[in-house]
Amino acid sequence: MNVDLAQLAGSRGRLSQAPTVDPVTAEVIRGAMETICFEMATYVSRTATTPILNQSNERNATILDAQGRLAALSVGIPQFMLTSTLPVRFALEFLGVEEFREGDVFVANDPYHGGGHLPDYNVFAPVYADGHMVLIASIQCHHGDTGGGVPGGYNVTAGDIWGEGVRWPVVKVIDQGKERRDVLYALQTNNRIPTYIGDLRAQIGAAQLAVARLGEVIARYGSGTVEESVDSMIDYAALRFREEVSAWPDGVYEADAYVDHDPLGNPDIHLHVKITVSGHDLTIDYTGSDTRKEIQAWSTYGNTRGYTIGQIASMMDPEIPKNEGFFDQIKLIVPKGCVLNPEDNRPVSAGTHHPGADVGEVIAVAMQHVLPEKAVPQTYKTGIPTIIVGQDPRTGATFTDHSAEVYAGWCNAAKGMDAWGAQNASFGNLWKATAEINESLYPHVQWGRDYRTDSGGPGQWRGLCGSHYEKEVLVDAKVYTYVVGMKYPMPGICGGKPGEPNKMIIRYGSADPFVVQHTADWVPISAHERVMYDYGGGGGWGDPLDRETQAVLDDVLDEYVSVDGATRDYGVVLTGSLDDLTLAVDEAATTALRAERRAG
Repeated sequence: MNVDLAQLAGSRGRLSQAPTVDPVTAEVIRGAMETICFEMATYVSRTATTPILNQSNERNATILDAQGRLAALSVGIPQFMLTSTLPVRFALEFLGVEEFREGDVFVANDPYHGGGHLPDYNVFAPVYADGHMVLIASIQCHHGDTGGGVPGGYNVTAGDIWGEGVRWPVVKVIDQGKERRDVLYALQTNNRIPTYIGDLRAQIGAAQLAVARLGEVIARYGSGTVEESVDSMIDYAALRFREEVSAWPDGVYEADAYVDHDPLGNPDIHLHVKITVSGHDLTIDYTGSDTRKEIQAWSTYGNTRGYTIGQIASMMDPEIPKNEGFFDQIKLIVPKGCVLNPEDNRPVSAGTHHPGADVGEVIAVAMQHVLPEKAVPQTYKTGIPTIIVGQDPRTGATFTDHSAEVYAGWCNAAKGMDAWGAQNASFGNLWKATAEINESLYPHVQWGRDYRTDSGGPGQWRGLCGSHYEKEVLVDAKVYTYVVGMKYPMPGICGGKPGEPNKMIIRYGSADPFVVQHTADWVPISAHERVMYDYGGGGGWGDPLDRETQAVLDDVLDEYVSVDGATRDYGVVLTGSLDDLTLAVDEAATTALRAERRAG
């Protein structure tokens, strides 16, 4: 997408020039923009009706300048940072600046026009002042359906993008303040979820709110000052980025990572990265990644770029603004036709997760000996959400349960810190619903989400344990999902060991259990049968034999590690009993055992 920057600069009433705004004013304006982004995101959470939007916070709000350059963003899903900006640039190129008028609101969701996958709807609106467009407010959210061949937005066995749902490269839903009922009705009739259009209206309202708030900022400081502040903060981010990369050791760092299989069962989806550090220049090259035509695991360029930025950003000073100046410093090479930049019209609903999320893993593995204290993979091993569809006896209507409940899994340790929490950082600001909330919305009962003992990867610092999750459905239903992380779990870093793998069983505990090998394609489940998901653990960091013995003992007392696991994984010999809490470290035996293992 090649936007005519000269034309856009002209639309701002001035040509690009060195900013003269003072840095304090620029920083104040950046802070105001980030606050408005947060308000946009919060507005959606408080006005949408579908759990994915009003509970999980699977959204990201951004503000762009009139050229489509990212100026500010909220805390949200990291890969949305880029997949929420590229669709705006496409709209600027395709429609032209003249189609962006005061009071307009646009909608886009097409993966091949900058997006990630079809469930991610981007809503954006221009901000005008002094007769020209100054900024563009954007809010992107994941929706629960796309109108494709199957409910839930994930048709992982579709033959092409059209089998996954309806594509909207860009449509205008509000024209100079007037609602386009025909377009909104077309959007509504192409989606199964009755509350979808209300959720989309929540996004429209959020974008309109941001336009009003940004108008107040412009009225206070003037459009020229706001535009110069954006230029200044983009330049500042670029400078800070180059300064930090300059401190990294020059060299070429390569790594490989694998996804177990695609949704069709084709094995070992391969990612390769070559990272070149040369002075302040950083090149990330995915040449060598899988190009098999028959596979069905594709991450769009925008999605790949977003995950790349998310991983690199996690390894750098968090005070560097995340704007166009940051992103532009990375020279990104993603060959057309590989799994990370597919040929047009390939299906991508599953690939936005895998191999998309696995970009963070392969970068961290490549950089583990360059930036060992920061090499924490910002990834996960979920496959796709577990979608359960049936008829709710309370309403008689069909329900689509995306299983968006709290569970633990996949968090890696970092140098100096055990993994923590119940989710990994690549999910960003994602929240998961409590059991009580989702049990009130869907006909099911959750019976367990306990940590799995010994599932966290051993290391000098330990990976997070995964959950043992059980859900009983109260009505006859069917289950659709795709599972990875069984053959290739979360990796250990700098000598740490991998976390335990995933495992999923539908009709768990019945006479006819269904163990998911790769894809569950609408597997039937009867009322009062259970879904069981053993979520995998995070990888450890550093040699497990270097872990403090007291830390191992504490883990055993907390049931993160078993007594046998303490000896097997950490070389720590314990005496006494866990049942009566008389456990103690046999230091002499531990020292001898660890010395023997190191020698071996």
